[in-house]
Amino acid sequence: MKPEAFIQRSPALKLMVREGVLSALPDELSLLGVQRPLVLSSRSTRQSAQYAELMQVLSGLPVMQAEPVPAHSSVALVEQLVVQARSAGIDGLIALGGGSVSDTAKAVALLLAEGGRLADHASRFTPPATLHIPVLRQPKLPVVAIPTTASGAEVTPSLGVRDDTGRKLLFSDVQLASRLVLIDPVANVHVPSALMLSTGMNGLAHCIEGLYSMERAPLARTLALDAIPRFFTALPAVQREPNNPSHRLDLMYAAHLSGLVLVHARTCLHHAMCHAIGSVSGVGHGDANSVMLPHVLAFHAEQTADALALAARTIDAGHTATDFIAALRNLQHITQAPSRLRDIGVPHADLDRIATKTMGERGLYFNPRPVRDVAEIRALLEAAY
Repeated sequence: MKPEAFIQRSPALKLMVREGVLSALPDELSLLGVQRPLVLSSRSTRQSAQYAELMQVLSGLPVMQAEPVPAHSSVALVEQLVVQARSAGIDGLIALGGGSVSDTAKAVALLLAEGGRLADHASRFTPPATLHIPVLRQPKLPVVAIPTTASGAEVTPSLGVRDDTGRKLLFSDVQLASRLVLIDPVANVHVPSALMLSTGMNGLAHCIEGLYSMERAPLARTLALDAIPRFFTALPAVQREPNNPSHRLDLMYAAHLSGLVLVHARTCLHHAMCHAIGSVSGVGHGDANSVMLPHVLAFHAEQTADALALAARTIDAGHTATDFIAALRNLQHITQAPSRLRDIGVPHADLDRIATKTMGERGLYFNPRPVRDVAEIRALLEAAY
């Protein structure tokens, strides 16, 4: 039997988890050689007690505070921040927030190093099977992530930023993975549980796609099979007791593992569709993940039967792909996660545009079932509506 070929990436990463972990930040920045950090957050996070604590901890450093990052970020914001960061002599980035904030920090680090326009460095997929991922050689400034959601985006070497046409530009460079991740489960109690639950569905989706992606290392499976039962336990627990820091920690650690899955695998059709949904309609990435995941799993259940059966066994939900999809739908119900596109604010009139944009997403390249035409995507969207 011919041995499987694979590539395994291992970025430098330090994870610190404890109550009050921000107090360790000055010493950790010194170890990273960061003296003039750029701090990024969303508008809502900027009003939080955790942001105020961060500013207090950094009071001895010349800090540049970025303009608040919107959902899915924007190319214009990234390019504006790069100009400002160069002028200020920024030597590191701190991202306090969810996936959009982490991705923006990574995008700024990328463009500071590589130069040019951000779109110059984006991956390009041409149906049915042509993918170009630019090689990004320049050393990147260190990114420190303080995640406030359960997406795991702070760990991954990839990022997505929406351009002014409503397309999600995607980038990959192992140097962009955060060098330091700080998790405070007590501080996370102040994040709305609904946000943690929806973004947790995104983290869970990372693990599931990592089991069957056409590009994955064996370590992706090991990490995914550890994280999947953690999600199935932690998500209902956060729903039941949203103010319990232990449940918050369980969910955030599962999310951290899900980000590591994507260090060793690529996302597929599910994330491709969610990128297009978010970039066209502006809805939250976690909500889109929650809605679309069971539909996409059913679409390629035959090609991923062994992987989904394995996932079902890890959560004691049966022995087949059908069993796992049923368990996933039950998880949606238990956690009150959204299950229809109409319920998260996606206009029906957007479905054609979403389907068309999905066909240009690189996730199709790594999907185990080839997508023949836009009609297949449109049918999945209609079923989810």
